[in-house]
Amino acid sequence: MAASSRRAGRALAAFWIIVLTGTALGAGTLQILGPMAPEAGGAETPREVTVQSYHEAAAQSPIVPEPPRQSTPAASAPLKPGAPVPAPQAAMLETPIGGAPAGLPQVGPDGRKPMHAYAAGVDPYDGRPRIALLFGGIGLSESDSEDALHSLPAAISFVVSSYAAKPDHLLADIRAAGHEFLVALPMEPRNYPLDDPGNQALLTSATPAQNAKRLDWSLSRFAGYAGVTNAAGNLRGERFAAGGQMTAVLQALARRGLFYIDSGTARPADAPPSMVARGIDLVLDEPAVRTEIEAKLATLEAMARERGAVIGFATLPRPVTIDRIAAWTAKLSEHGIALVPVSAVAAMPPFVSHSQ
Repeated sequence: MAASSRRAGRALAAFWIIVLTGTALGAGTLQILGPMAPEAGGAETPREVTVQSYHEAAAQSPIVPEPPRQSTPAASAPLKPGAPVPAPQAAMLETPIGGAPAGLPQVGPDGRKPMHAYAAGVDPYDGRPRIALLFGGIGLSESDSEDALHSLPAAISFVVSSYAAKPDHLLADIRAAGHEFLVALPMEPRNYPLDDPGNQALLTSATPAQNAKRLDWSLSRFAGYAGVTNAAGNLRGERFAAGGQMTAVLQALARRGLFYIDSGTARPADAPPSMVARGIDLVLDEPAVRTEIEAKLATLEAMARERGAVIGFATLPRPVTIDRIAAWTAKLSEHGIALVPVSAVAAMPPFVSHSQ
């Protein structure tokens, strides 16, 4: 009996030695390897968590989520100053009808407008007062037009006559040199019929249907222009612009995504609210005399400092006008003023002080 008790005691002691040894070894293994993951389908050990709303977490996070990237067509990328202006885009032209040389401009299927697609490059971060120059009469004289093209900086916008004969080669050179251009829309001038605007001019005596057909004729002579103006050389279309049919013309231009520059000094009163429209601030070459042109350019600088942005207009590419403007623009940056395309000023309100 005593021997049996001793054997039982030794067995019990051995059992506890094995248990304690196994426990010690297991604790050491966990210390080295860390806790084992729960088996598939097993429940994790509950732990305390703090729940925050999405907005609270985002507010406390120093990382701002990046917005989703959107692809941008290459044609919509802003142009650098002096970069070639894009050629006419088929998606922004109606199919030519009636033997017209070009299709009528239209807003593209993606909503892009000709006034943006064919605008010349500009530095959007340049905060200096702005001067835009509109040079008329391009396409009427090949030699004078070529002189203007090769002598004037790319920021100057050209006005191409709708009466220009076969201007495609000239327009390709204009685009390649970085100039945007507008089409000159002939209208009935103040001294009509003594001053003749041509057989496709918009007239107060014509019916709305006749004028609509003539408008389409002018807009379909060529393609790739950003805007329209009634400042056609020495003729300004004042009488028609002041008449009752001008509203329909401006509405048609707005639907086609074109901006409009009037020969007057303010935005046309009957322009649709959504339309980009502006008036010319100063005519530079009337008379076309060297000293007069230089005085007008100095006046234009003063106006730009006062108003922030102005538009000057040269009626025709005469040698004296080209020479004086070329010399003036070469030093304009030194005067603290930026020379920009007309499209960069057209949407800015006139008579606004740059200090505001």
